[in-house]
Amino acid sequence: QVQLVESGGGLVQPGGSLRLSCTASGSILDISTMRWYRQNPGQERDQVAAISSDGVTSYPDSVKGRFTITRDDAKNMLFLQMNNLNPEDTDVYYCNMRCRTGPGWGFWAEYWGLGTQVTVPS
Repeated sequence: QVQLVESGGGLVQPGGSLRLSCTASGSILDISTMRWYRQNPGQERDQVAAISSDGVTSYPDSVKGRFTITRDDAKNMLFLQMNNLNPEDTDVYYCNMRCRTGPGWGFWAEYWGLGTQVTVPS
């Protein structure tokens, strides 16, 4: 199976920065799109960044210019550099990867980490 583990969350003052990391482990043969989501209790989980296997990135307007997503395929890792954080960025951040664990299309599946808390006090 595949496990994703996020790290790097914490408490940061407004205007500060954090760098989130996500490490994937298990019987992974290939990873396509990697994403970061965030969610508050009782609310929908929102995508905040995505990066394709060839490095194309996308962001919603709420984080564009402040967040940067990168990946290290050699280490099966995903990163999110978050700058100029504000209280509206307070959320649990989740890593998501689409991974292949066997031969053929039927072995593709999406996996999630358990999340890391980011808190920006007002």
